[in-house]
Amino acid sequence: MNDTLTIALWATNLSVPVNGLAGWAARVEAKMAEAADAGAKILVMPEYAAEQWLSFKPEGLKPTEEIGWMADQAAEALALLTPLPEKYGVALLAGTMPWPAEAGCRNRAWLLLPDGRAIHQDKLALTPGEQDPDSWHLATGDEIRIVEWEGLRLAMLVCLDVEMPALSSLLAPQNVDLLMVPSMTYYLSGYSRVFGCAKARAVELMSAVAVTGCVGAAPGTTQNDQNVSGCAVYMPCETELGFTGIHSTIGPVDNDLVDGNQGDGPFLIARDIPIGVIRQKRAGAAEVWPGSWSAKHVSVSSA
Repeated sequence: MNDTLTIALWATNLSVPVNGLAGWAARVEAKMAEAADAGAKILVMPEYAAEQWLSFKPEGLKPTEEIGWMADQAAEALALLTPLPEKYGVALLAGTMPWPAEAGCRNRAWLLLPDGRAIHQDKLALTPGEQDPDSWHLATGDEIRIVEWEGLRLAMLVCLDVEMPALSSLLAPQNVDLLMVPSMTYYLSGYSRVFGCAKARAVELMSAVAVTGCVGAAPGTTQNDQNVSGCAVYMPCETELGFTGIHSTIGPVDNDLVDGNQGDGPFLIARDIPIGVIRQKRAGAAEVWPGSWSAKHVSVSSA
């Protein structure tokens, strides 16, 4: 593995209509080509990038039927994307899409690798809207997957999952080099929670954390009539890595990302993430690493 890693993050503008799954896949392929030209090894897309499919949903589809309909399209969509990583030499975290499961549809992220592997990560902590039986009713996932690829250890947490410190505690012993966080946030408050917690996870895990979300609103959606987000890569706060914990970022402070009028959406090339230095810090050279500490039990004292 090289000591540095360059990745691309795409805050996909959902407000651009597409004329079917082939049109959607062609849009993704164009970004894969752009990422490859920039020397990126991974392209990260946001949570519910698949919501753009609602721009060609059947007439009369009810809100309660949207998740099931998107889940019915998911296998074909994934098949269209599967050849792209090998073609461009770039791994693809294809955002998330509803996926059929035994207990109901799950919000599933797919990581497609140039070696042909397809690894999924289901969202573990659902928002109230994702648990609403009158709209997008989903089932939770039940495990975190660690992916080894080209000397890297990768993991994924979907949006709200990154706000859960308990999940960070599970990941801390796993020596993750890059945590990827596809997200979707409606308000600036949600954006701030997800991106703020992603920054904290970089400190807690002593790893790089890449987070991106959607902007705009998908034509035909009944759920998300705006999305606010950006792209960022965070690092541990160490002298050799800089003091802010920020490697690179594009966010609502820099652009008006509320209405989605950003063409394809913000696209960030995060160059030369210092994975080798971060590994050295994680191996014992850090000033302080909270992730290396563990408590055996908790006691509560009451008056």
